[in-house]
Amino acid sequence: MSAPTQRQDPDETAGQAEPRPDQRLVRGERSRRTIARHAVDVASLEGLSGLSFGRLATDLGISKSNIQTLFRSKESLQLAAVDSAREAFMDAVVRPAREAPCGTARLRALLDHWIVYAETPLFPGGCFRVANLVDFDSRPGRVRDALVRDQRDWVGLIAHQLRHAADAGQIADLDPDLAAFQIDAVLCATNTALRLGDDDAVGRARRAVDGFLRAP
Repeated sequence: MSAPTQRQDPDETAGQAEPRPDQRLVRGERSRRTIARHAVDVASLEGLSGLSFGRLATDLGISKSNIQTLFRSKESLQLAAVDSAREAFMDAVVRPAREAPCGTARLRALLDHWIVYAETPLFPGGCFRVANLVDFDSRPGRVRDALVRDQRDWVGLIAHQLRHAADAGQIADLDPDLAAFQIDAVLCATNTALRLGDDDAVGRARRAVDGFLRAP
């Protein structure tokens, strides 16, 4: 009869070190994030169509072949740029606004953070979606789908806060989806006006949004 298999006591294994990550993978992921973030800056100015492995290699002092190894195709690079822009936007605008209560307060917080995002700006060309949606709105494919997803999420977030504010009696009754569409249109126009040097754009945007947030 064979000897019974001994099982390790969980207490004996609890303190054992976790396997160390493959440093090549860690460096590769770090390089991928750096390249994607720079691609966002370039695309905010010149559009996602203007991205190329050669351009990024020159800008960052990285070999073109290394970038090709990390991204494989221009479409993959474009999608990585969209994802990087989305995360940066979430960190700059959406996540900080979550500290404010749902409804009017959070809408105002979203607007305040969005203005800083566009006016500073976070990306050299201003709002990433505004810069690229116009180029891809009639071009079916994965890049367009990713941009549309981000646009719908943003407008949907505004609509959700408007709906909450209306249900809570914080603002007059309105069509939240229509109002969100209109507010987004104001912000897109504000982004363009800021790029053109219009110093009054932010004030007009605030007044336009305030029109939707009047108390009942």
